[in-house]
Amino acid sequence: MPTFAESSVPVDTWLKANENLIITGQTGTGKTWLGCAFGRQAARQDHSVLYLRMPRLFEDLALARLDGRFPRVVDKLARVQLLILDDWGTHSLNDQQRLDLLEIFEERYRRRSTLITAQLPVAAWHEMIGEPTIADAILDRIVHNAHRITLKGDSMRRQKAPHGLTQEANIEITQP
Repeated sequence: MPTFAESSVPVDTWLKANENLIITGQTGTGKTWLGCAFGRQAARQDHSVLYLRMPRLFEDLALARLDGRFPRVVDKLARVQLLILDDWGTHSLNDQQRLDLLEIFEERYRRRSTLITAQLPVAAWHEMIGEPTIADAILDRIVHNAHRITLKGDSMRRQKAPHGLTQEANIEITQP
């Protein structure tokens, strides 16, 4: 499948086709910023959008499982037209997290679009997920209908580091 940039598919088109988007790259290359820009554009085109960082998603799912809201939370995640999952693959998954992801992606497959940002290249996702059978099932529902963008370059945070204070400014701060 061509990369997203090569296909030049407008946001509205890939969302209506229920396709996914995977944005990978090193820390600071703008994955989250770009993912949020796609989300804002989708919202402007009247699509429902939900942004979640992966650690927060797993916390929410664990709490929902404890208090009986799990089916409602999964239903909410399944209904949103664009689900943005940020920081995919920052840690390995436990058995329950793997099953939760499978449930979510099974409900969304070919019905809704998911945008994933990750430092980890797609080739390493299978190992990160663990349990080969479940990893196959999850990745089959994500990767095969996904456009991909790979960001390269140095961290934008390093490039935008604030300038140091002048000696006069340091003196003003330290004097009462």
